[in-house]
This record gives sequence, structure tokens and C-alpha cells, in this order.
Amino acid sequence: MGFVQFAQKRLPQRLQAPMARLAAVLTGADEIARAQRMALTAFVIRVLSAGIAFFSQIVQARLMGDFEYGIFVFVWVLVVLFGNLSCLGFHSTVIRFLPQYHARDEVDAIRGLTVTIRLFAMCFATMLAATGLVLLHFFGGKIETYYILPMFLGLFALPMIALGDVLDGTARANSWPVAALSPTYIIRPVLILLFMVMAVSWGAPHTATTAMQAALAATYFTSIGQFVTVTWRLRRKFPKGPRRIDFRAWVQVAIPIFFIEGFLFLLTNSDVMVVGLYLPPDQVAIYFAAAKTMALVQFVYFAVKAAAGPRFSALMTADDLRPLAAFAGKTVRWCFWPSLAIGLVVLAAGELLLSLFGPNFTAGYPLMAVLFVGALFKALVGPGEVLLTMAGRQKLCVMLYVVALSVNIALNVTLIPHFGLMGAACAAVGALLVEAVLLHVAVLKSLGILLFAFADPLSRLNKIRVA
Repeated sequence: MGFVQFAQKRLPQRLQAPMARLAAVLTGADEIARAQRMALTAFVIRVLSAGIAFFSQIVQARLMGDFEYGIFVFVWVLVVLFGNLSCLGFHSTVIRFLPQYHARDEVDAIRGLTVTIRLFAMCFATMLAATGLVLLHFFGGKIETYYILPMFLGLFALPMIALGDVLDGTARANSWPVAALSPTYIIRPVLILLFMVMAVSWGAPHTATTAMQAALAATYFTSIGQFVTVTWRLRRKFPKGPRRIDFRAWVQVAIPIFFIEGFLFLLTNSDVMVVGLYLPPDQVAIYFAAAKTMALVQFVYFAVKAAAGPRFSALMTADDLRPLAAFAGKTVRWCFWPSLAIGLVVLAAGELLLSLFGPNFTAGYPLMAVLFVGALFKALVGPGEVLLTMAGRQKLCVMLYVVALSVNIALNVTLIPHFGLMGAACAAVGALLVEAVLLHVAVLKSLGILLFAFADPLSRLNKIRVA
């Protein structure tokens, strides 16, 4: 690229414009190649993560039994959910702003942004944890006794989960997929399992409380280690200097993202939460095992999403949306075809995989077939919500997820009392179908991009250009 720019300066005036276009093409190709490398790296991490998580869940289920395992997974889902919400959208806001600041060489704004989001997320998570402790103290009598101590321990993990999420976003914004994903998806689950096995081998009871103690220790160890690593890399890339804080601009973007990702996270986990409210822990365990086994498909989507955000943000600065549309189309194809192939393999081995958790867990196999359909609905439109967010359509995305989450909760509350676990699975699929349709329509209407695995994403834009 340096040669192209060097030659461009020494060409006659009439040849400089074509050379500039060539430089732009080469730069775009380089950025797409970087996004592909990041997606591949994220994909490999998610593959390892899926294997580690699956193995660790099997061991935990075997160690605790389905009842205690159901208690642990219900509480841990709540802890991860509220830890993520504690960031108030700043963990994704950094992905929106940092690449743009870097492109404009506004290093002082990068320093201000990266420090502010950490402090804000940790402070808010600490306040939320304190509120939770007060509520447990005064209203704990209305909660099943076997949930109280695991919930108490989980509240102390909230600040570290929030810190880990904003560090994840910071690393993704800098195209550091290993630093972004490996702490949460590889190191933490390995440590949870290791600490759990060590505690049990030293005589600790085989209960959800022991598992939560292991999870709490692993979360602190992982987040502090990630903090040291990401801070060191940031200081190498952006040397010390003044900080510029544009908190108002960041908040204006962060709050809609908070609602978008909050609704999305609730949409992803609401089935487990509602099952936990209506059914006993052993049923929660069966549903969770089936859902997480079929979730082996979803790591493809998360890998592509991790790579797509910074590239979407960079392409938004161009006047011509066709490169953005072309890249968006690629991300959908990167999502759908691997998801279909992996899902069929997982479904074929479903009963065997569930039997590894214990003899009672094979009852969840029919749920896997239903949940697979939902995963394909999601893969058909790829990371559409990331595209809308990076395009500044946060309010539209919020309304979209309000509708999808409302459908999800309504279906769960309606179907679970009558159909049990199958009702929860059908509710999840129905909500994913609504989400996919709404994302497709929203991207088409707002950006003119046809986001669908079997469509040309440029077809609408080309028609507008010809007209």
C-alpha cells in the first residue's frame, strides 16, 4: 500500500484519480481480509469454547446431579445476564467509537473512552450488586431456600463480569480477538471446572453453592488477568497522554445499545429464566442441557459478530453503501452455511451427547430438534442488529427487540404451563422467527441492504442507483 501511495504522488494529474481508486480498493480488500482473519480466529476460539463448556457442563452435571445442577445454571444465567446489563451498553459503544477515533488519529479520545467505560461499568455493577443484597435480605423469604446462598455469592461476581465485558469490547474494537474472547470463553470455564473439581476432591459438598464459589473465584481471576493484558496492549498502541472525555456523546449511543443488547440477551436467556420460575431445578437442568448442546451451532454467529462490528463501523464512513452491503452479505453467508452443517451433525449425535450429562437428560432430545430450527432462523440474517447499531439506527433496533422480547415472554408464559419444556422450546423458536423477520425488514427499509442468506445484498441498492 505504501508503494501505491508513493507512486500516486509522482504520477501526472490525470492518473492520480485512478490510482486513488486503486488504493481504496486495495485498502478495502485488506480490511476485509483482516475481518476474515478475525472471524476465523473468533470461530476457532468459539469452537474450543464450545467444547470446553460442553465438557465442563457434563462434569458439573455428573458431580452435582440434575437438581443441584439446575440450581447452579439458573443462578449463573441470572448472574451473567445482570453482569452484562451492568455495562449499560458501553461494552459495545467502544466498538462503535474506537475504530473511528483511530482512523482520525484522535488518541486522546481513545484514552478517555477506554478508561471511562471501565469505571462506569464497575461502579454501576457494584451498585446493582448492593441493591441485590438488600433485596435478598428483605425479600429472601419469598425465594426458594435452595436459591438463596448461590444468589448471594453470585452478586459478588457482577463487577468482575461487567469489567470483563467492557474489556472484551475494547479488545474487539482493536481487532484483538484472542484477548477479547479467550478470557470469557476459554479461561473462565476452564477455571470454574478446575476449581470445582479441586473443591470437591478436598471434601466440599457436591452442591450448587460449591459450584458458585468456584465460579466466583474464576471470574475474579479471569477479569483481573484480562485487565492487565488489555491495559498493557493499549499503552503500547496508544502511548500515555491527555484524555478527552465526550461522555454525553457516548451515553447517547450507549443507552440505545443497552436496550438493544439487553433485550437480545433477555431474548436469548428468557426461556431458561421462565422455566426456572415455573418448573423445578431438575427440569431447568434438562432444558439447559438441551439448549446448550444445540447452542454449539450458535458459536458460528457469535464468531462472525465479533469480527463484523469494527468493519461495519469503518465502512459506515464511506458515501457509497455498496461495499458495506457486500460485506454484510458475506457475514450472513459466513453465519448460515456453517451453522446448518454443524447443527445437522449435533442433531444426529444429540441423544448420545445428552446421555453424557446423565440418564435423565435424554428427555431433552426432542427440544434440540425444535431449537435447531430457531438457530437457523437467526443465521439466515446474520449479525443484522450489529449492522443497524453501527449505522446509528439504535432506536429502530430497540423497538425491534421490544417486539421480539414481548413475543418471547408472552409465548413462554402461555406455553410453559401447558406444555412444559416443549412449550419453552417452541416459544424460543417463535421469538427467533419474529426477530429474524424484523431484522430483515429493518435493514432493508433503513439501509436498502437485502440481508438474507439466499439473496444478493446489493440488488436493492443497484436498483436505486440505476433509477
